[in-house]
Amino acid sequence: MNILVTGATGFVGNALCAQLVNSGYSVRALIRGEIPMLKNVEFVVGALDDEAALASALTGIDCVVHLAGRAHQLNDVATDPLVAFRAVNRDGTLLLANCAKAARVKRFVFISSIGVNGAATTDLPFTELAPLTPHADYAISKLEAEEGLLTLMADNFEVVIVRPPLVYAAHAPGNFARLLKLVSLGVPVPFGSVKNQRSMIALENLVEFIRLCITHPAAANELFLISDGSAVSTADIFRYLAHGMEKRLILLPFPLAAMKMGARLLRKEALYTQLCGSLVVDCSKAMDLLQWKPVVSPKHALVNAGKLYKQQKVELS
Repeated sequence: MNILVTGATGFVGNALCAQLVNSGYSVRALIRGEIPMLKNVEFVVGALDDEAALASALTGIDCVVHLAGRAHQLNDVATDPLVAFRAVNRDGTLLLANCAKAARVKRFVFISSIGVNGAATTDLPFTELAPLTPHADYAISKLEAEEGLLTLMADNFEVVIVRPPLVYAAHAPGNFARLLKLVSLGVPVPFGSVKNQRSMIALENLVEFIRLCITHPAAANELFLISDGSAVSTADIFRYLAHGMEKRLILLPFPLAAMKMGARLLRKEALYTQLCGSLVVDCSKAMDLLQWKPVVSPKHALVNAGKLYKQQKVELS
């Protein structure tokens, strides 16, 4: 099969391209800038709004895996962030999908976000049938892209939508990178009283699931919520990472009410929700319909992430 991957230079895309090449696929990557160091991958330079580049990239392609998009911005300078997110995550996705359909691509795998479902769960985990409550501009743009893709589904154009939670590994960007750095410092952290449950997905688990979605007949025109299969508490995340780094961990039992009040005063409510709230994903549909099983457990993956992070720091020092 001939696979086109967008976002190939990113955290997930880089790993996916390597896995697909190792599995014997012919891989082409649509990139915006400098050609990365990816062996046995063909590159087409162009943006998601460049129809000529899209037409070139899609020639002879059997399946598109669409990872590229505008991610969360820590200090967003856009005048209207929602407009900026929509331009890339919704409009860019739908232009690519329309071009793919015109080019007779058989399947389009879209990597969305669990944020489409919401930022937190209470009594029940998120499932494919749960109500949709996106709060962030990023999640709204992803949901609108999903809605547009549903209108393009046809017998000759299959769509697969995947909503992962936080994706992690030793070299993960964003919030997980900040978490790794915090653990590596060995400072006391105030999460000893947090009894939440967080679903995440290890990079290798997500890459393997995407690979399955490329070919599995039962994945056609389906939506999947995906995770490591079991949730972990914030305290356990710190414990497993510290174990991998061989760091002494001090978990202070700080009152949750005080933490919540402090987060409100500092306008960091979203960070409080991520660290102290629960977000549980039920991925039983993926397991039942596709017979998928995570290749690594969250405990093993988190300990390994800590270990590799420590090794990377030693190599760079």
